[in-house]
Amino acid sequence: MKKLNISLILLAMIALSGCSVVTGIFKAGVFVGILAIVVVVGILIWLFSMFTGGGK
Repeated sequence: MKKLNISLILLAMIALSGCSVVTGIFKAGVFVGILAIVVVVGILIWLFSMFTGGGK
């Protein structure tokens, strides 16, 4: 019975650490996605200003 309890605690610790890894990956993904959107919008604004004559 004692081995079963230790095994369950060990399994729970492994599962919870896996969840924190997945959370970290998704947070990094959100950051990279927001950064990519900002870069694309900046490039579009720069191109628009060049074609309208504002980038002289």
